[in-house]
Amino acid sequence: MNKFVKSIFLFIVLTFALASISTDVVAQNSGDLKTITKEIINQWTEELSNWGRWGKDDELGTLNLITSNKRKEAASLVTEGISVSLALDVPKNIGPNSQSPLEHVLEISEWAGHTWAVDKYTMEYHGFAYSHIDALCHILYKGKMYNGFSQDFVKPNGAGKLDIQKMNKGIFTRGILVDIPRLKGIPYLKPGAAIMPADIEAWEEKTGLKIESGDVLLIRTGRWVCEQQEGSWDFTKAAAGLHPTMAKWLKVRDVSVLGSDGVNDKYPSGIEGISSPIHQLLLVGLGMPLLDNLDLEELATTAATLNRWEFLFVATPLRIPGGTGTPINPIATF
Repeated sequence: MNKFVKSIFLFIVLTFALASISTDVVAQNSGDLKTITKEIINQWTEELSNWGRWGKDDELGTLNLITSNKRKEAASLVTEGISVSLALDVPKNIGPNSQSPLEHVLEISEWAGHTWAVDKYTMEYHGFAYSHIDALCHILYKGKMYNGFSQDFVKPNGAGKLDIQKMNKGIFTRGILVDIPRLKGIPYLKPGAAIMPADIEAWEEKTGLKIESGDVLLIRTGRWVCEQQEGSWDFTKAAAGLHPTMAKWLKVRDVSVLGSDGVNDKYPSGIEGISSPIHQLLLVGLGMPLLDNLDLEELATTAATLNRWEFLFVATPLRIPGGTGTPINPIATF
């Protein structure tokens, strides 16, 4: 076979190979959400799955990536002794994103020779107003949850599998803040903006850091600056968040926990029939807990002042057997 015939043959083979690439791969490498369908998200949920990776009975998911050595390395990051809370004050007022505001009742009573101040809290923390962590039972998919557990384990009196109680040893690892507005030289992302893998990698290049296995990745969109400057808006109508292609990137890097000052998903999703692809892909497929509605403003200011974007991250979910998550106050320590 002469060189010309070989060239023609290789060209034909390459042409057929390119033509055979499935639409999901094309979409995965495209920023156009119009090319991603509910069916593709469902396919990615299964293709990127960590089901069985840590055994058929595993209920920790990507928290398994936080090893003893990872914890020791994270502890060594504390050199300044500066701690920052990453949680919002729990709101008591009804706002556009507060579906069920905190009910706080305080009573003063006399008992056993003392005057006591005792209060009761009632709150629905899932949603768009409170800082919280999602347990792996928070999303149900085709009758199942992470690692193939049946949704039948989720009952009115609590979840029998993948509940927040499984995280009772807490999260203690290296945290990395990715400040997208700072990267782009703007005060905040416009509501509805999509964050791409290229954005995260550009931040790594800018800071010299590399996001590694077992890290907690915190992504700032500037939501609270936007609200301060533009006023409150219905977050379900427009919210900056991750493009669905970030799921594969997070799987490759083996991130342990993802958090944001939003709810990690972009709204609207742009995908017909599925509102929260990141929640489905990560909670169900990867088994990755999510931190929603964090306050990352003080953290961003502190990190910029110190020129340090990595820190010890600590979070201690409440011990609630059967819970689908819990309000949380994570701490970053430099």
